[in-house]
Amino acid sequence: MANHTDGHRIYAIGDIHGCLDALKQVQENIRQDLQNRPHPHPITIYLGDFIDRGPDSRGVIDNLIAERASPHHTHMLLGNHDEMILTFIQDPLIPIRPNGPKVNKIHWLHELGGGAETLRSYGVNGATHEDPKAKHEAFVAALPDTHLHFFKNLEHYIRIGSYLFVHAGINPDVALEDQTLDDLIWMREPFLSFDKDHGFTVVHGHTPVNEVENHGNRIAIDTGAVFGHTLSCLVVENADQSLLTNDGLKPCPPL
Repeated sequence: MANHTDGHRIYAIGDIHGCLDALKQVQENIRQDLQNRPHPHPITIYLGDFIDRGPDSRGVIDNLIAERASPHHTHMLLGNHDEMILTFIQDPLIPIRPNGPKVNKIHWLHELGGGAETLRSYGVNGATHEDPKAKHEAFVAALPDTHLHFFKNLEHYIRIGSYLFVHAGINPDVALEDQTLDDLIWMREPFLSFDKDHGFTVVHGHTPVNEVENHGNRIAIDTGAVFGHTLSCLVVENADQSLLTNDGLKPCPPL
């Protein structure tokens, strides 16, 4: 399958998880790349999981709200962690949506969920999954309306040319229009093992990898920024697939 991007250059950014400094560095790298290689139709796509675990979730959301208001063309996708904050606001006792996936039944405030770090970034300290109601009211009061609006209006996926951008993946046995929200934001298997053509190349995060993995039919770009690794930025422009690093563009060939 020949890849194309409908005349756009697309910058896709992996899971940020509250790592504001890493995000700012990637944004600066994009600005520098566009200055060095101007393009009439650039698009930046953020693949979700903007919050949790990392040190400055609030700062990340402030940054992305400003980015969304800028003249640059951006898309921001819903990740499972971005949905967990909405679930907590609605009902702090629900681990995740009651009809949600049969895995990851952790509460958002559990250390594996990372929600307590997010609350801390909004000035709400001491939150714990043992007593999730205790800090609920304080957090709802501390969360700016602009931030709540941001989370409620994230896109589920974006299709441009021969690429599909989505947080977690897709169910390879189901048509794109029939994917459930759980598929799009929680999917691991059978998607990760599927090695046939989807009809498009899926660019996704969610499942951390040590370095960007280009499998041909999918490209995994969550390289674990919150675990001290790189926040990766994939650049696709028609048939070209590259990584934008602090040292410039690097090739991103299929494995």
